[in-house]
Amino acid sequence: MPVSNERLYMDYNASAPLGSLARQAMVAAMDLDANPSSVHDDGRKARAVVEKARSQIGKLFDSQAKQVVFTSGATEAANFALTPDWTMGRAPVRFSKLYVASSAHPCLLSGGRFTGDDIVQVPVTGDGMVDLPALERTVGDHDTESGLPLVAMPAACNETGVLQPLREIAALVRAHRGTLVVDAVQMAGRMAIGLSEPVGDYFIVSAHKLGGPRGIGALIALSDIMMPLPLVRGGGQEKGHRAGTENTVGIAGFGAAVEAALADLARDRWAAIATMRDRFETGLRALCPSVTIHGERVPRLPNTSFFSLPGIKAETAQIALDLDGIAVSAGSACSSGKVGPSHVLEAMGVEKADGALRVSLVPDADPADIDRILASLERLLKRSLNAHAA
Repeated sequence: MPVSNERLYMDYNASAPLGSLARQAMVAAMDLDANPSSVHDDGRKARAVVEKARSQIGKLFDSQAKQVVFTSGATEAANFALTPDWTMGRAPVRFSKLYVASSAHPCLLSGGRFTGDDIVQVPVTGDGMVDLPALERTVGDHDTESGLPLVAMPAACNETGVLQPLREIAALVRAHRGTLVVDAVQMAGRMAIGLSEPVGDYFIVSAHKLGGPRGIGALIALSDIMMPLPLVRGGGQEKGHRAGTENTVGIAGFGAAVEAALADLARDRWAAIATMRDRFETGLRALCPSVTIHGERVPRLPNTSFFSLPGIKAETAQIALDLDGIAVSAGSACSSGKVGPSHVLEAMGVEKADGALRVSLVPDADPADIDRILASLERLLKRSLNAHAA
């Protein structure tokens, strides 16, 4: 099969392409020159755009969001939420330990404003699921005399796509008087976040993972009773939770991207992506029966496949695919340029792996796209086989 000159993007989990509705909303917002905190007519028009987007984003959570605090992205939202110091009205609330899944994104693992000694990693199983008995023991042993437990969990792993059992985690955390912060960056807009039962208290989301612009995110609170102390201080924007003039253009794009993503969910568009993912993995096994697909035995995001090819370094495979015009990741894009194995694979207890490739499909992926990446991988495997035979 000849190599196509057209680029094929299969790195959706790193950043989704900007959607047309988001682009249109951003262009319209660019004509609003006023500060949304200004009280004159121009300022009120900008404020209306911000508040419309806030309402749109709240729909990700069945309109149960009590607070949508805009930030510069998910990393800032994590640093905002992960702090020992919170307030309930005017009363201080203290969290003495942070418990975080060992497979979580680095923005959670870094612990935000907790010191290193107060960050406890919770192990995951070989499939990448949080070890619930270990979480029960760890949080159950928490000394509430020193403060309450704060727990941070990913809804879906950014590398493997593995989905965590949020209902079970939330019930466990609540039973021990804890608060649960959920990294919903990879799940939001791709799968419904059902709230018929508690699945978390605070949620981190990012615009560019669901077709919005980069540089804008939010912390979503399902209750307005308790909030973390501000990370960015200054003016009184965002009800005093995050200082700084709001990014009206980015916020407008964020809100429109959420509307588009929810429309896709209503049309079951992601179900078709799961079919394409499964088609890819079936073809991959036919090419290389010894391939390891990480997390394949448990629920995953419908668009994500994270796999290791024996004898082939992930970086080597990534470069080969890039030369064939196909964009994928060797692990998380947030860790690009790093030397060493994926911390997610290490947390899962994977040994002797030369890393893994992450294929994360865009919603309009089709069989021809799958055939093209399989053909590229087939050429790579043949070259590797010939090199070892020489």
